[in-house]
Amino acid sequence: MEIGLIGLGKMGANMVVRLIGGKHCVFGYDVNETAIVQIEKTGAIGARTMDELVAGLQQPRVVWVMVPSGKITDDTIQELAKRLSPGDIIIDGGNSNYKDSVRHAAELEQKDINFLDVGTSGGVWGLKEGYSMMIGGRAEVVEIVRPIFETLAPGEKEGWGHVGPHGAGHFTKMIHNGIEYGLMQAYAEGFEIMKAKKDFGLDLAQVAHIWQKGSVVRSWLLDLTANAFDQDNELSDIKGWVADSGEGRWTVAEAIDLDVPAPVITLSLQARFVSRQNESFAAKILAAMRNQFGGHAVRKVD
Repeated sequence: MEIGLIGLGKMGANMVVRLIGGKHCVFGYDVNETAIVQIEKTGAIGARTMDELVAGLQQPRVVWVMVPSGKITDDTIQELAKRLSPGDIIIDGGNSNYKDSVRHAAELEQKDINFLDVGTSGGVWGLKEGYSMMIGGRAEVVEIVRPIFETLAPGEKEGWGHVGPHGAGHFTKMIHNGIEYGLMQAYAEGFEIMKAKKDFGLDLAQVAHIWQKGSVVRSWLLDLTANAFDQDNELSDIKGWVADSGEGRWTVAEAIDLDVPAPVITLSLQARFVSRQNESFAAKILAAMRNQFGGHAVRKVD
């Protein structure tokens, strides 16, 4: 099967390699020439323009978009729609907001262009382990491109599935990432408590490896944590500044809209905000209040 892939960052490039290994013909386009050259070395066909990408594909054309969410995705889909024909398929495999995906599907339907929103998990490990894919859209369109999903997934019948109508794929991935926030925060807090217990002198890498086998809290995230400790048990080269991709925020907003309590996911998102503060003004206010009502000592800025 032929597929055009737009967006050749690390994850997109790894997907190209996996698709080629599955005997698919892959055309790749990116605004970065270096990325195009790299995927050409794997056997893919590089396209220098979107016109060239579309012209190289046989109808019905299948184009997988793997670019950052928001305006870049909007612009890419709009430009593709100008070049594609009725019956062609656009797949958005990025981390788009599910509401945007519902809108994209409705806009493309007016042109008789098919759309699938595919929440894609696996990161840089997807090349080796396969990608987990949650697909939203029409079932008959999913069947047309089934060979692509079977190739990218961990197995032909595992790690992927059609979960519902347009928007459902990215909605499910959004919740997946919200859960991920909570799990990561729980591990981080637990290991920090152990590190703070100085009189036991715990080896955090050793503990992580012990928990990997037979423990109730064993997981892939724990495996990755153990890998990080093996490289540097003190994580001395890493700054404690944590970004968020946006999906955690969307999950919390959705929970509020649906009146569903989600305290763990919400607090894990807030913890990431705290990590970005060199000094908390709120903490200064707390210290000042304690000093005012109780005469408690405050620490002065050096």
